[in-house]
Amino acid sequence: MNILLIGAGGREHALAWKLAQSPTLTKLYSAPGNPGIAEEAELVTLDLADHAAVRGFCQDKDIGLVVVGPEAPLVDGLGDSLRAAGLAVFGPDKAPAQLEGSKGFTKDLCERAGIPTAGYVRTSSLEQATEALGRFTPPYVLKADGLAAGKGVVIAETRDEAEAALADMFGGQFGEAGAEVVIEEFMAGEEASFFALTDGTTVIPFGTAQDHKRVGDGDTGPNTGGMGAYSPAPVLTKELQRQVMREIVEPTVATLRAEGMPYVGVLYAGLMLTSEGPKLIEYNARFGDPECQVLMKRLDEDLAALLLACAEGRLAEFGEAKMLPETALTVVMAAKGYPGTPEKGGSIELGSAEAEGAKVFHAGTAMQDGRLVATGGRVLNVTAMAPSVTEAQRKAYAAVDAITFPSGFCRRDIGWREVERKRG
Repeated sequence: MNILLIGAGGREHALAWKLAQSPTLTKLYSAPGNPGIAEEAELVTLDLADHAAVRGFCQDKDIGLVVVGPEAPLVDGLGDSLRAAGLAVFGPDKAPAQLEGSKGFTKDLCERAGIPTAGYVRTSSLEQATEALGRFTPPYVLKADGLAAGKGVVIAETRDEAEAALADMFGGQFGEAGAEVVIEEFMAGEEASFFALTDGTTVIPFGTAQDHKRVGDGDTGPNTGGMGAYSPAPVLTKELQRQVMREIVEPTVATLRAEGMPYVGVLYAGLMLTSEGPKLIEYNARFGDPECQVLMKRLDEDLAALLLACAEGRLAEFGEAKMLPETALTVVMAAKGYPGTPEKGGSIELGSAEAEGAKVFHAGTAMQDGRLVATGGRVLNVTAMAPSVTEAQRKAYAAVDAITFPSGFCRRDIGWREVERKRG
């Protein structure tokens, strides 16, 4: 089977690495890919906004499965266009992809389906949003409604901070994503991520993880797309996972199906583990980044077969996805300036990083005059696996220290919560 993988980040490198191991794979193509993905796939240049061109490529190359990695092409309706041409696609159509494309869409669905989540108000003007603040107590949770590359959330400690943040949002800080803003009640607890695969009817669990969103050690500084992650997340016990499936994920899939928007792909549920039980923070319509990297390291199944079963409505043939019991941990190496304006063009030498027992996934890299250089904010995902989170952390940082990347930085405490729990 020939497969086309859409995307160019660390998530897609992890998917390419795992897809390349499939015994069912004949040839893997990636558009546009990156230097790491080039080790696993043939890179092709496609305008992802030109759905006819993508369709034509798939037909010319006899593509048996299209795997859409990033959220933007899904929200743009690439899945609809390819399915209309009879192609098997892993990733939701435009309508159900609104689970990620619109915070307000997801909150309204939760209200209709009785899914536990924070109280909220949808607002479409600065005046309306400022007035709505009066219904909440600080800290205030403010979310740009649309896609904002994981950075469209502000937690304001005071009313003045909230009003300033709202002025920025409606003033264009997040572009079109901030044309509407959702204001939510603050939920206290520990965050965790739960993943499930679905073909629109059947839903199966696909592992757990914990991300580290703040840019600095000790969870300080601004939010980012994610500075590191580990899997599994022991705080999501088996009982809690069953509760999440029963109260959050399964009702979501059933509601979308009943409303004529069957969801095919991965559902990434960001959860808050509150004193009242798990509540949904938000959904992503794709594998997380960097959560995908640790999930792919642990997956003990043929990924291509799983994703094809979703695309073809055969997921009932599988039980829960098999995961290795070890802990996988990934550290994001980012370019200085991230999550603001990253310093691009910095040279990178991977050295003996993979000899340290880690896998280095490329997130924002390019080859320039024979040198590997940084092209984005998040640049590398250094990923290791071991029997314990403490050992996985040690191996990952040993690999980080083997890399020469003068214009880069990373957090030095990825996995700290679980490491502290193990010590305790």
